[in-house]
Parts: sequence; C-alpha cells; structure tokens
Amino acid sequence: MNASTTTDLFLSLTPDKVLEAVEAAGLHCNPVCYPLNSFENRVYEVELEDRTRVIAKFYRPGRWTRAQILEEHQFLTDLAEAEVPVCPVLPFPDGSTLHTIDNILYTLFERRGGRAPDEVTDALAERLGMLCARIHNVGASQPAPHRVELCADIYIRDNLAWLAESGTLPLHLKSRYFDAANRIADAADARMDGVPVHRVHGDMHLGNLLLRDNTFNVLDFDDMVTGPAVQDLWMLIPGRDAWARRQREAFIEGYQQIRDFDRATLNLIEPLRGMRLVHYATWLAKRWHDPIFPRTWPHFGSEKYWQEETAELEDIVEHLRVESGDAPTEEPVELTNKDYFFDWEDN
Repeated sequence: MNASTTTDLFLSLTPDKVLEAVEAAGLHCNPVCYPLNSFENRVYEVELEDRTRVIAKFYRPGRWTRAQILEEHQFLTDLAEAEVPVCPVLPFPDGSTLHTIDNILYTLFERRGGRAPDEVTDALAERLGMLCARIHNVGASQPAPHRVELCADIYIRDNLAWLAESGTLPLHLKSRYFDAANRIADAADARMDGVPVHRVHGDMHLGNLLLRDNTFNVLDFDDMVTGPAVQDLWMLIPGRDAWARRQREAFIEGYQQIRDFDRATLNLIEPLRGMRLVHYATWLAKRWHDPIFPRTWPHFGSEKYWQEETAELEDIVEHLRVESGDAPTEEPVELTNKDYFFDWEDN
C-alpha cells in the first residue's frame, strides 16, 4: 500500500473502522464511538464491552516513525510510574502499545475527564511550575534519541525551505518574512548554544491541561521534543507584559521547589516564539489537503494572514534587538492566547 493510499484511508476514518481496529487488537467493544477534537491525528472515545471508556488515537501517516511514537509512549510510562498525572498508554492484550490497521498506527490511552483552566493566576502559575519540574525531572532521566530536537534548523530553516519550494507566501512578502525568520534562527542558534536539553512536553498550553478534583492531568504528548525547559514555561505564559513577567516569576518559584531553573534561558523565549510561528504556519500549509483544516482556519493563506505573520516575526526581531541592547525599549504590548493558538476560542 503506497503512502497516498494510506493517507486517504486516514482521512476517511469512520467510527466503524475505529471499532474494527480496536476489536482487531483483541478488545471487545460496544457500538459506542465518538470523535474528539484533534487536527493532527484522529482521536476517538470508545466504549469497551465492560462499559469502560478508552481513547483511541490514530497517528497521521508520515508524521512520526514507529520508533518516535514508542518514545512518546515511553515518556508517558515513565511519567505515570513517577506518579505524574498524565493519561497513560494502555497496553493491548499482547502487551504492545502500538498496533496498525491499513498501515495506520494507533494506540489506546486511559480516559481522564476534566476541564481546561480559563487563565493562569499567580497561584496557578506556581502549581504549574511544580508540575513542569516533575515532568522535567522524569524527562531528564533518559534520552529520546529518535524524537525531534527543538532547534532553528528544524523549526525554521527546514520550514522556510518547504515554503520557498511550495510558493505558499505572496511574492511581495516573501523577502520580509524570510529575512525576519532567518534573523530569529540566527539568534536561536546563538542563544541555545550550550543550553541543557532533555525530554519536554513541547506543546504545554492551557488546552492540554485538564483540571478535575484539584488535580491537573497533562494531555497530548504528540509534540514532545528534546529541548530546553523554558519551552514548557513560555507556552503556558506567552505574554510580554508585566503581568506575564510576574506569573513567570511565580512559575519559576514553584519550579525551583523541585528542580533548578536557569533564569538565563528566559532569553530563549523570543526565538522560541518565532520558531513556533514559522513551524505552525508551515504545518497549516502542509495539511491544507485535509478538509478539516480549511474549515477550521478559513483565513489561512490570505493576504491579511501573511501580512500579520510577517509583522509578528518582525516584531520578534525588534524585541531581540531590544534584549541585546541595540534598540530603545518600548512599552510591551499585552499578548493573549489568540496570538499563538489560531484555534483558541474564548469561553
């Protein structure tokens, strides 16, 4: 079966096919299967014969190798064994955690309920700091040699090469966009040189936290990477204003109750911000053939979209200049979750 056929089968997954896959792995299901919110993968809630519910995740073909997915599973297993609140992988009856149907890799996770927090308060920031420190203690305990490294070559330069070849950007914005992105990449190289890295969540925003019975469960390790600890901090507290700086201090205070945090790595936030913007835009462009994406991001690819993206990258370059002492300081603009997560909706 070729890659194109596998992708077509993935895009056309149905609840019946999901139940067939779970049954084929040796589990008996009731005819209850609900799709859950997921863009990169296909995720379903499935009811087993004993009426317990599990989460079935079908990985998008071509995104991760089997070895990379198994390292995600290993990280989750390590965290669960350390009593860090995550949604652990559930082994199939044969003891494995990864099965295949029609060349599509899939796995099962324990179902956890709850709701995402609306905002980060000082008290919550301290709690999240402690939680991330526990995750990072486990993350640093062993490497993940097959996972992606969070670096400018992969998250900016490789993506720029794809954007250039695909002709995605408007020609009159291409030079500005590429110039700003390359400046950010160069800054990332310089600032990340020598910074310790280990397994981190990689996509630690509020939408990947579920609060129930005063416990936070951390979801979706699909984007786990080998990277600096500050990646999981800035994703939770992305702003630049005084309020965000205060929350970061609360986060670090909580973090340092469990694990040391190098404050010098806070200078990675702006490069990491730029890396995410370029990577996210390229991700959307690469996934445009999936009908879910045009429906969810109808504004993507428009003139306005690329103007705003270019302006944001140039703004990051300016902040890098200010941080380096090359430009006068201006009053920071308060940024919100909507500035970083295009699918974010306020309640």
